[in-house]
Amino acid sequence: MVDPVLQIKASCNQYPWGKTGRDSLAAALCEKTPGWGGKGPNEDFKLDESKPYAEMWFGTYPVLPSYTMDGQDLQDVIDKNAEEMVGKNVIDKFGHAKLPYLPKVLSIAKALPLQLHPNKDLASKLHEKDPENFTDPNHKPEIAIALTKFEAFCGFKPVDTISKLMQLEPLKQYLPDASSTKFDDQTLKHVVKQMLTAEDATIGKTVDALHKTDKSSFGSDTYIPDMIPRLADQYDKTDPGLVVALITMNYLVLQPGESIYIPADGIHAYLSGDIIECMARSNNVLNTGFCPSAERNSADLFCSCLTFTPHTAEDCMLPAKPYKGSKSGKTLVYKPPMSEFNMTRTQLDKTDSETLAAVSGPSTAIATKGEAIIKAKGKQWTIKEGNIFFISQGTEVELVAKDGLEMFTAYVE
Repeated sequence: MVDPVLQIKASCNQYPWGKTGRDSLAAALCEKTPGWGGKGPNEDFKLDESKPYAEMWFGTYPVLPSYTMDGQDLQDVIDKNAEEMVGKNVIDKFGHAKLPYLPKVLSIAKALPLQLHPNKDLASKLHEKDPENFTDPNHKPEIAIALTKFEAFCGFKPVDTISKLMQLEPLKQYLPDASSTKFDDQTLKHVVKQMLTAEDATIGKTVDALHKTDKSSFGSDTYIPDMIPRLADQYDKTDPGLVVALITMNYLVLQPGESIYIPADGIHAYLSGDIIECMARSNNVLNTGFCPSAERNSADLFCSCLTFTPHTAEDCMLPAKPYKGSKSGKTLVYKPPMSEFNMTRTQLDKTDSETLAAVSGPSTAIATKGEAIIKAKGKQWTIKEGNIFFISQGTEVELVAKDGLEMFTAYVE
């Protein structure tokens, strides 16, 4: 028998785009988890104020796995108690007892690489061909929920918006035929590929010219010239991601609690802020901008699997809805159009309580603020800011706040 609720230890990685020291919410929460350090579960995570911290992972993916408080690999514990912890229905659904989702906390100081995650078919082929760089055969659709103000480039703008911007003199060179009046998905595909494969000097000249262009020429997208110095300073004015993102992609600013959904093959680049991110169990990514040229994947490969469906910024949003499993109405749910997970956000005032109905699959919860008592199956635990708990399938949970609570829970049914 294993306890229905287990506190777990996570760890935080370091990428140059992460926030520094305790400015990184990912690192600050990891320190409180308590997290594990570079040598594994027997070493505590020690926060270094001089280093950038990007992502705290709290799933069971082997790159940054989670451990129980006594140092056992969480996935090993699950494998020994699969039906009890994950449930037969979920095992049958996915064909294994691994957690099908991977939740993270991200702290973003500057733009992440311009990227997409290959769909299942391509991911399987890439994994077979290059398992070192594509470490699993799965797709990676994901959601991002803002914990602080959060900026992102996500998906393509409507075709007519891009078409008008492409009439600016510095951008006409990327069009397939200057005399053509039709602008559709194939035109956009050509434009993006031309931008990604252009010479550094060409991109640099384009960026300089756009920066000097009058704001009124950009229609409603007046942020474009204002953002050029910021992005050029972070990477370089010759980085093709700068032109692709500013001209063809939606720019969004989210407030805490707001969320976006990124489908498999969906182009995106996160810019700044702290977020809860959750995705299907995968670590596959193709990068083509906002990174050194040596780290970019083939533009041909990138464009061949990219979903060239322009839409609006509003279409990227994933609104939270009332959660049917909430007994007190203090929990909302984010339900992306995929089967691997949903995520809830529970918010309690100082002494509020909430009961969350049992689900037929595993859950993983993190407290981002406050403190509460968790009660389940005759036992209780304390959850504080930064603490992470695994909750077995079929477990109803009662929460009693001691000092308010904000808790995010990934679950699968």
